[in-house]
Amino acid sequence: MSRVMLVDDHAVVRMGFRMLLGDAGHEVVAEAGTGEQACQDYPRVQPDLVVMDLSMPGMGGLEAIRRLLAQDPKARVLALSAHEDTAHPRRVLRAGAMGYLAKRSAPEALIEAVNALMRGERYVDAQTAQALAVAQVEGEASPADLLSEREFSVFIQLARGASVAQIAETLSLSPSTVGTHLYHVKQKLGASNQSELTLVALRWGLIQA
Repeated sequence: MSRVMLVDDHAVVRMGFRMLLGDAGHEVVAEAGTGEQACQDYPRVQPDLVVMDLSMPGMGGLEAIRRLLAQDPKARVLALSAHEDTAHPRRVLRAGAMGYLAKRSAPEALIEAVNALMRGERYVDAQTAQALAVAQVEGEASPADLLSEREFSVFIQLARGASVAQIAETLSLSPSTVGTHLYHVKQKLGASNQSELTLVALRWGLIQA
C-alpha cells in the first residue's frame, strides 16, 4: 500500500481519485487544492507519491513540482493534465516528474500509473507518448519549446490573464525579473501584447478557453 497526496483544485475530482485509489489498495493521506498548499504540507505528510494536477490557480502544478523536487529530489510525482499539447508533458518530465497522465485517460490508467511509479518506473499514458513520438519525428516545435523553463511559467500565467505583479508574487520573483522574462517571451513568440500571447497559448492547446 502506498501513501498518496492528491493535489487538484476540484474537490469532486479529488473525491473520485480517492475512491479509485482506495479500491486499488492505496491510501490518500493528504489533499491540497493548490500547489502552494502542496509544497507547504509535503514535508509534514511525507507521502510516497504525489498526484499533481497542472492547471490550478496560483503557481500551478509545474512550478509546484519544481519546488517539491527542490525540497525532496526523491519525490515521486505523477502529473495530471487536461491539456492536449506536447509542450506540457515535455516540460513536466524535464522538471523531474516521474509520470504524466492525461485526464482523458481511462480511470484504470491512474492505478497503472501509480503502481508503475511505486515500482520506480516512469509512466506516460499511451496517447501522450504517441503524440510526443509523432512530434519528435515530424520535428514540429511548439512555440513554447523556444522558451526557458522560467519563461514558460511566466508565459502560461500571462496567457491566463495574470498581471506582472501577480506573477511576481506567485513565482516569488521581483516584478522587474518578470518584466525581463515577459520581454524575452514576446520577442521569441513574436507577440506584442498579452492578448496575442493568450492567442498563441490557445492555438497550441497550452491553455483552455
